[in-house]
Amino acid sequence: MKIGIIGAMDLEIEKLTKEEMKSEKTVTKAGMVFHVGRLGNTEAVIVKSGVGKVNAAICAQILIDCFDITHLINTGIAGSLCSDINVGDIVISTDAVYHDMDVTAFGYEPGVIPQMGTPNGLKSFPADPLLRQAAVDSIREAVSGISFFEGRIVSGDQFISSAEQKDRIVKTFHPLCTEMEGTAIAHAAYLNSIPFVILRAISDKADEEATVTYEEFEHQAAENCAKLVAHMVGALSA
Repeated sequence: MKIGIIGAMDLEIEKLTKEEMKSEKTVTKAGMVFHVGRLGNTEAVIVKSGVGKVNAAICAQILIDCFDITHLINTGIAGSLCSDINVGDIVISTDAVYHDMDVTAFGYEPGVIPQMGTPNGLKSFPADPLLRQAAVDSIREAVSGISFFEGRIVSGDQFISSAEQKDRIVKTFHPLCTEMEGTAIAHAAYLNSIPFVILRAISDKADEEATVTYEEFEHQAAENCAKLVAHMVGALSA
């Protein structure tokens, strides 16, 4: 087992690379620095992809092609789309969908990728059940006192910060949270038959106060998610 771990920003991976990982070397490809080493006894490669879907997909494919990873984990922060999910809580993906994929003009449902998977296209990328369960098993020990939820995560090249945007996404896709990379990583994992899971700590409520809340809570939320990833990956080798 060799785990690829992707975060979009420094704050989403720096606890892992600086405190948790037994680093063996770094490799730079496509402007991305890949940290190669171990979390516990599990081989791991940790990398900052940069923000957005294209960066995330390129990063995931490099991990698969150049580092022979067997599983993918996306860690980071997200905006809540559910009133029950608050800042600091953690969401574990059941599946991932693009909220900004729209070819409805040709009769497809919102989010569907045409000519992929089935004659009607593909909408959802299911997360790996074993990785999901590993996250659930680890969460209480890694970040005690924090609530967690399992459900759909949506991605798009937008920071959602208005009630109008939020309501449209919730009504159309019924997700728990929104971010900007996870579905692209899931997409690459799907095409390469690599098991994946997305783990996101909530930094804001994806509303008009999102930018203020995000700046206040982003570091703590990202650190909580990184703690979960470190514990989970270490436990996978036990």
